[in-house]
Amino acid sequence: MQDSKLEWIRCPACGEKTRNKIRVDTILINYPLYCPKSKQETLISAKELHITVIKEPDA
Repeated sequence: MQDSKLEWIRCPACGEKTRNKIRVDTILINYPLYCPKSKQETLISAKELHITVIKEPDA
């Protein structure tokens, strides 16, 4: 696993590192990402180190 690239997931709200890392082959769908610094939870998807923020419809 030494040769696979690891990258920290950054908070979409504040830009700080979260406690999660992803690899190039990681796929996340509707993942609730929590940021300990901004104390916000954001729904994201990730594929090939590209992170997309999912906007939740207001209920």
